[in-house]
Amino acid sequence: MRIAVGSDHAGFELKEAVKERLAAQGHQVEDMGTHSPASTDYPDYAAQVARAVQAGRAERGVLICGSGIGMSMCANRFPGVRAVLAPSAEHARLGRQHNDANLLCLGQRLTPRDQALHILDVFMDTAFEGGRHQRRIQKIDTLCGGESA
Repeated sequence: MRIAVGSDHAGFELKEAVKERLAAQGHQVEDMGTHSPASTDYPDYAAQVARAVQAGRAERGVLICGSGIGMSMCANRFPGVRAVLAPSAEHARLGRQHNDANLLCLGQRLTPRDQALHILDVFMDTAFEGGRHQRRIQKIDTLCGGESA
């Protein structure tokens, strides 16, 4: 699977671990920055990853900042992007199963590395259930101005 990843300075270290994990699982990873722990602005990277997912250049995305909140707020402004802020594996599982989340947001400052990598694994391994949930995704697209990627 093609996965776009991005972070600001507050998520840089976890992004590097996420890239390693995804590559080890055989995924094609595109790192959209940042490329150092120097101070940056999270919307710059959220927009790049969200656009890649929106355009289909990436099948999924992962964004990391200090809390994950700013990244998720920004990414969800892009039609067709369904970003889930997942502080637990259960959030990631339900985001995939029920909402067909195509972008995972994590908070490096709030989620220990091992837990974050477990959340990533759950996000990557969980399938969308479809059925009644598909109808709800279509309503998101219709009522909220989105368009499925």
